[in-house]
Amino acid sequence: MEQTRRNFLKMGIITIGGLALPLSAFEFLTPKAAANVVKSSNLRWVFLVDILKCIGCGLCVKGCSTENEIPANFARTWIERYIVTKDFKVVVDSPQQAYNGFIKHDPNGKDIPQENIAKGFFVPKLCNQCDMPICVDVCPVGATYKTTDGVVHVDRKWCIGCAACISNCPYSVRFIHPTLHVVDKCNFCYHRITKNLKPACVESCAFGVRKIGNLKDPKDPVTQIILNEQVAVLKPEFNSKPQVFYIGLSYEVK
Repeated sequence: MEQTRRNFLKMGIITIGGLALPLSAFEFLTPKAAANVVKSSNLRWVFLVDILKCIGCGLCVKGCSTENEIPANFARTWIERYIVTKDFKVVVDSPQQAYNGFIKHDPNGKDIPQENIAKGFFVPKLCNQCDMPICVDVCPVGATYKTTDGVVHVDRKWCIGCAACISNCPYSVRFIHPTLHVVDKCNFCYHRITKNLKPACVESCAFGVRKIGNLKDPKDPVTQIILNEQVAVLKPEFNSKPQVFYIGLSYEVK
């Protein structure tokens, strides 16, 4: 019985009819290798999120889901709500990934009196398009790869759904698509930004929370902010060099 490519790769068996071919005879070009054929020395996509402006409305999540046809109960980007009490307890929730915003003041079903709240804020999250992406290193078939302009992609034709990248991503931004049975995640709306359009989440935000820019352009407004203002990244201890920068990031955020 003929094996499909996906099952063939999962089995990890390679048979070439008993022939001993020299290694230089041919080479299968993985998506990663193909992406590096075209070099880009003047573009590095980078993202900026201003937490101080976010009101948790969820329009960015809706915009992303619509643009990228994301199934219900899954998200390429989401918003987390942080409530810090005066006795230093931290409550975090994201009902339905904040698709409908935060319409109730009941984080994780808890009724926290206003007088007991020290501070509260919202944190949008998405793929960090790392400069040293761990997901690329652990992918056994080269389905996850980083282009020379810095965006990490998943090639659905190559992905075998092993979930190695999911379990190794420090930011928990990946999921198995329930219909396609391959890994899915944010790619900065690559089909849009390569046509000089904004990512869907950026375009959907009415408050200027999200911005995308070119880190290699010193005159880019986003680059100017990153270079001259106080910004931070999530989980720098993993040394993956994330390229999503935050304004107003608080130490409670994980």
